[in-house]
Amino acid sequence: MDNLDMQVLGAARRWAAEGRRFALVTVARTWGSAPRPPGAWMALRDDGLVQGSVSGGCIEDDLIYRMAAGEFTGSAPQVVRYGVTADEARRFGLPCGGTLELVLEPAPDAVLLDDLAQRLAAGQLAQRRVDTLSGEVSVFAGRAGEALQWDGRTLLTQHGPDWRLLIIGAGQISRYLAPMALALGYRVLVCDPRDEYAAEWDVPGAELVAGMPDDVVLELALDPRSAVVALTHDPKLDDMALLEALKSPAFYVGALGSKANNAQRKQRLQQYFDLTEAELARLHGPVGLPIGSRTPPEIAVSILAEMTAVKNAVNPATAGMAVETDPYACRVV
Repeated sequence: MDNLDMQVLGAARRWAAEGRRFALVTVARTWGSAPRPPGAWMALRDDGLVQGSVSGGCIEDDLIYRMAAGEFTGSAPQVVRYGVTADEARRFGLPCGGTLELVLEPAPDAVLLDDLAQRLAAGQLAQRRVDTLSGEVSVFAGRAGEALQWDGRTLLTQHGPDWRLLIIGAGQISRYLAPMALALGYRVLVCDPRDEYAAEWDVPGAELVAGMPDDVVLELALDPRSAVVALTHDPKLDDMALLEALKSPAFYVGALGSKANNAQRKQRLQQYFDLTEAELARLHGPVGLPIGSRTPPEIAVSILAEMTAVKNAVNPATAGMAVETDPYACRVV
């Protein structure tokens, strides 16, 4: 779950503890252009207070109005659709025939919300099933690689564990990269055995981890929701960490340096260690998208832009030319 989803879960649990009436709304399916992807959710309180989002704002306004009008009562989940017609799409800000199908739970079970929160706090993968016909909701252990499922009756969503970013080096670029990554929902860990850098690390929310970088990589047991970025420019620190990271299932591994430095790094890793060509090919270096970045904050932006593209399985070189094939779509994205 990203930070926004955790905020929704936190608000829902808080409102439940306060005895407030609220609903949970989850995007189950979209057609055409839609502001939020399937799985996005929001909590809507009876007095109109909202946490999270399912659109750009217009649909939230309508849901608030309908909540106040008493349309969402009882305990049975229901399906709500927006943008079915062109007029509705324009009214609710859904461009080019976009359509949203939402699952709305007017009375979420507080015990199940606590169960989900406890699983996520323990770093576990969890799934949540909502049966709109029977009204049954359940939370159970998730399975890696399983995506959201929706058949018009049952919604299955996957939650957690945290997206993690391990930064090797506590230098100036890291001071910009860490807070940006935190804002994107990553749990950020920083490793730098150099006392002159580690002693001055004071970025709120970014945890300083003791030890040598390669040992830390192994201790973290990187998973497909993990990223590693090496920024020390010191082969003694970066290379060993990269060696272990490239063998792991981490979705992104990058290293700071010029094209020449990166070529030398790959040569070292191949010559002295048992990395395969496929493992070496996973290394992003020079790290970040080529946006002409020069300053530390610009480099941090380029790194996170590339991480986001990889995370979302988007090729930045061709993303702007991809034409939607959905029959309701009418724009180039």
